Amino acid sequence: MSETEHRPSNFIRQIIDKDLAEGKHTSVHTRFPPEPNGFLHIGHAKSIVLNFGIAEDYKGTCNLRFDDTNPLKEKVDYVESIKRDVAWLGYQWEGTPKYSSGYFEELHGFAVELIEKGLAYVDFSDQDTMREMRGTLKEPGTNSPYRDTSVEENLDLFKRMTAGEFKDGECCLRAKIDMSSPFMCMRDPVIYRVRHVHHHQTGDKWCVYPMYDFTHCISDALEGITHSLCTLEFQDNRRLYDWVLDNISIDCHPQQIEFSRLNLQYTVMSKRIINNLVEEGKVSGWDDPRVSSIAGLRRRGYTPASIREFCRRIGVTKMDNQVEMGMLEACIRDDLNENAPRAMAVMDPIKLVIENYPEGQQELLDAPNHPNNPDMGSRQVTFSREVYIEREDFRESANKKFKRLVLDKEVRLRNGYVVKAERCDVDSDGQVTTVYCTYDPDTLGKDPADGRKVKGVIHWVSADTAKEAEFRIYDRLFRVANPAAEDDLFAALNPESLVIKQGFVEANLAAAEVEKPYQFERLGYYVLDSDAEKEGRLIFNQTVGLRDSWAKIEQQGD
Repeated sequence: MSETEHRPSNFIRQIIDKDLAEGKHTSVHTRFPPEPNGFLHIGHAKSIVLNFGIAEDYKGTCNLRFDDTNPLKEKVDYVESIKRDVAWLGYQWEGTPKYSSGYFEELHGFAVELIEKGLAYVDFSDQDTMREMRGTLKEPGTNSPYRDTSVEENLDLFKRMTAGEFKDGECCLRAKIDMSSPFMCMRDPVIYRVRHVHHHQTGDKWCVYPMYDFTHCISDALEGITHSLCTLEFQDNRRLYDWVLDNISIDCHPQQIEFSRLNLQYTVMSKRIINNLVEEGKVSGWDDPRVSSIAGLRRRGYTPASIREFCRRIGVTKMDNQVEMGMLEACIRDDLNENAPRAMAVMDPIKLVIENYPEGQQELLDAPNHPNNPDMGSRQVTFSREVYIEREDFRESANKKFKRLVLDKEVRLRNGYVVKAERCDVDSDGQVTTVYCTYDPDTLGKDPADGRKVKGVIHWVSADTAKEAEFRIYDRLFRVANPAAEDDLFAALNPESLVIKQGFVEANLAAAEVEKPYQFERLGYYVLDSDAEKEGRLIFNQTVGLRDSWAKIEQQGD
C-alpha cells in the first residue's frame, strides 16, 4: 500500500491532491493563525491537527502565525501559552513563529495602494451611523457621504491617521466595494482603525491597526501559503479574501477552504465565554481542568495522543454538528488503558484490622504495573495488620449481587490475601469506622487450598505506609449538552463539576510526577496536579472514570 493510501481522506485533501496532480502547486504550505487573546481550546486543537497534519503528510510546511492586530485584547502570556500548547500536541512550526504585526509596513503599503486605485476611503461616520448604512440581509446598504472623497484627500487623511492626528474611533479606512452586495462583508468593510494603544510586539510605533479580514489574506500571500484552512463562519468572507488579493500588487493568491468548527457537548468553544468564567470566578483559571482549553485538558491528564486521535475520529466536513463528550473521553480511556500504570488509592477510607496478622509485622507484596503488559514491570506494595479500604466496599449485610466485603463473608485484597469480616465498630451516626477481619495466610497469589470460591476483589492501602492525598473529581462543567444556547449560562453550570475528597494512596505514589497518568484500580484514571509541587502535598486530578457513566444517565433521560 502506498504512503498516500494511509492518509485519512476528506474533501480538503481531495482538493490538495487535485491541485498537486494538475501542477497548480508543487508543495503544500499551511498555517495555524491564532489570535493571542486567550488560551487555545479543544476547537483549536482540531485546526492544529488539520493544518500541521496535512503539512506532515504531504511533506510540506506549516507556519505558526499570531493574528495580533488587536492589541487591546492581546497579551504576551497568551502568545507563550499558544506556543506551549502547539508544541505539547506534538507539532513543530516552520522556522520561527510569525506575527501579523511583522507585516504592518507591507499591509500599510497595500492600503495606500487601494486608496491610490480609488478602492478605499477614509470615513468619519460613527459606528451607529455605519451600522445603519450597512443595511440588512433583505435591504441593500447606502453609500457613505465620504465614499466619493478624492484619492488625493484620502491619501492625506490616511497619512494623518497614521501620524496620530485622529482619536480612537474618530475615523477609519474602508474598502470601496459594493454597498448593495448580498454579502454583508462586501459592503465597504473597515480595513483600518485608529487605536492609540501599546502593542506587545511593535510597541508604540503604530496608532492604526489593520482589521483581520484585510490582514489575514495578505499575510497568507506574503508567506506563500497554498491552502488557507479556516472554519465555516469565514465562508462569506472568502469573497473579501479574494477581492483584496485581486486588487493589490501581490503574486501569490492562496486558496481559502472552509470546514466545520468543533462543537463539543457540555462545554463552550468560545474564548470570550471562557474568559467570562475566569473573571467571574466560576473556574480557577484558563487551565482549570473543567475548561475545554488545551491547558485545562493537559492539567486534567489528557495526553497529546488522545487529543490527536479525537481530532482524527471526528473528521473534517462542511456539516455543523455537536460532538458527544463521550467521544473525547473514549479516546483518553483507550490511550490510558494501554499506557497508564496501575496503582491503588482509597478515597473514602475505613480501617480494616486483620486481627490474626502479627502486630508490627510488614511484608512486601508484588503487584503488576499493568495486567496485560509485562514489559511495564511490577512494584512492591506494603501489607500490614491495618489497611484502608473504600467505605462502599463494605456492608454489614447484603444480597448475593454484592461481590465485596460483608460480615461473615470473604473477599480478596488485590494482589494479596483473602480476608473474612468478623465484626465492625459503628459510631453514633451509624457510620462504620473499623472492620475487624481474619486472613488466610495460605491464599497469597492463589485460590484457597480447600477449594472454596472467593468472587470479590477489592483494593486497599497499608495504614502503616499510605500517603495522605487529595482527590479532585471532575465532571462536566455544564448540566446541559448545549450551554451556549442557554439564556443564563451561569445557571447551566454543573454544581457537581468538582468534588474534593481526602484519602490515601500507596506509598509508591509519593514519587508521582505531574502529567504522568495512573489508573487507580477500580476508581478511574488520575494524574498529579501541578498544585502538588507548589503546595508540597499529593493532589490528584481525575482524568476520566473507567466507564462512561453519562451514557447511562442520558439513556435514562430519553
